[in-house]
Amino acid sequence: MLRTWVIISSIRQDRPHLEVDTRCPFCPGSGKVPDDYEIYAYPNDFPSLSPDPPEPDIPGDELIPVRPAYGRCEVTLYSPEHDVTLPELPLDHVARLVDHWEQRYRELGAMPGVDYVFIFENRGRAVGVTMLHPHGQIYAYPYVPLRLQVEMASAAEHRERTGRCLICDLVAHEKTDGSRMVYERDGISIFVPPFAEYPYQVYVIPDRHLGSLSDMDPGERLALAAAIRKITGAYDSLFGVPFPYMMCMHQDPTDGGEYPWWHYHIEFYTPQRAPDKLKFNASSETGAWATINDTRPEEKAAELRELVRRQ
Repeated sequence: MLRTWVIISSIRQDRPHLEVDTRCPFCPGSGKVPDDYEIYAYPNDFPSLSPDPPEPDIPGDELIPVRPAYGRCEVTLYSPEHDVTLPELPLDHVARLVDHWEQRYRELGAMPGVDYVFIFENRGRAVGVTMLHPHGQIYAYPYVPLRLQVEMASAAEHRERTGRCLICDLVAHEKTDGSRMVYERDGISIFVPPFAEYPYQVYVIPDRHLGSLSDMDPGERLALAAAIRKITGAYDSLFGVPFPYMMCMHQDPTDGGEYPWWHYHIEFYTPQRAPDKLKFNASSETGAWATINDTRPEEKAAELRELVRRQ
């Protein structure tokens, strides 16, 4: 219906759950990971994509095409410490994590047939996390996912119409306005977008026009690490509890194409809108893609701006 693929992965029903399984497979001594590691790329035990996928369960036809779920799913273990959070990690450790993301983006993107490398973190029960150990994930897709297609098409249309980068223009607009800015330092900007879908949603964007982590120099990656550490620390300060979020990196596809009009950035989606309230994607958001945000971006930006300042 939407001219995109749906990945069928029933094996994921069997993955461990933090409230049921007491032994963490990501901790040293589990037998699943090295006894001594700092940051580790762990092959997902329940992958929805694999380099050697089985044939589809059904034959498919012209109306309902099918193909094997080729790709790769990795878990990025941020630290061997089970209870540490990302903002509690030292800055140099977070900088090495950013370097790890860049390396995996480059190496997974070089796999034949991988068109998009999606680096992300799901954090908290509110977004369905089943393991508490600090970690993120990387999916190497055999296609460019639909949301990225839509976003990139908007950027391409803006470039054709104006000759400028959509994201560069957005950053400049928010810096001029100022009311939704959260953080500006060392070439990294963070703001609540005026079209935010979630109460505390932010964009983290390098000021310099570049398409991926691989285009950043070491100083820019260090600045990005500091910004990520600041905003996640501010999130945890909001309600005094570990704050749930989805951190999603949007960067160049790895399909061999050229995307000079695209601009690397990170989008944080944040379902917690109050200590005891969640923002749910219900019928309007899911069935019609018509998002309703029941908070003012300017007010939420002011809250985050003050908390970031204290970090």
